[in-house]
Amino acid sequence: MGRKHRLIVGVSGASGIALAEALLRELRGHEDWETHLIMTAGARITAEYELSPERRSLEALADVTYRESDIAAAPASGSFHTDAMIILPCSMKTLAGIHSGYAENLLLRAADVTIKERRPLILCPRETPLSPIHLRNLQELSLMGVSVVPPMMTFYGGERTIDDMIRHFIGKLLDQLHIDCDYQRWGES
Repeated sequence: MGRKHRLIVGVSGASGIALAEALLRELRGHEDWETHLIMTAGARITAEYELSPERRSLEALADVTYRESDIAAAPASGSFHTDAMIILPCSMKTLAGIHSGYAENLLLRAADVTIKERRPLILCPRETPLSPIHLRNLQELSLMGVSVVPPMMTFYGGERTIDDMIRHFIGKLLDQLHIDCDYQRWGES
């Protein structure tokens, strides 16, 4: 067996930390994938608000973790082979940094490397309403090949609870990387 697939999971300070938690929990069940977590200081603050104390340590769910300030960490280099990067949730500050190439921390540098190496980068923006600046940044990044997958609520699969909707979103997100996830797909019963 060759090396595991490597996925960088970036978590910024936008609301929606439970989505990142669900993604990391799902990926723990995929033995052929290795997760590399980068959390911003803002993400840690948001986790304090959004997650109960026993759920705040996303680091425990990842295979490898990095400090946001460690600009010399492996994901800062194109020679560190990864298969993709997901930023969930992606704040508009992080989006603007990626759009402008302002790689002031490891999360932004890893995204910059992912784009320059032409690896899949998936951004899950969390903001509403979106300003013309947000829309321009998203559109221009999408034209560069970045996938934009906003966390949207779904109802067609019989989702009744927030956990059901999170499960459906994580399935749709992992479909982008052809990672199988059991969720209710359209037309399947």
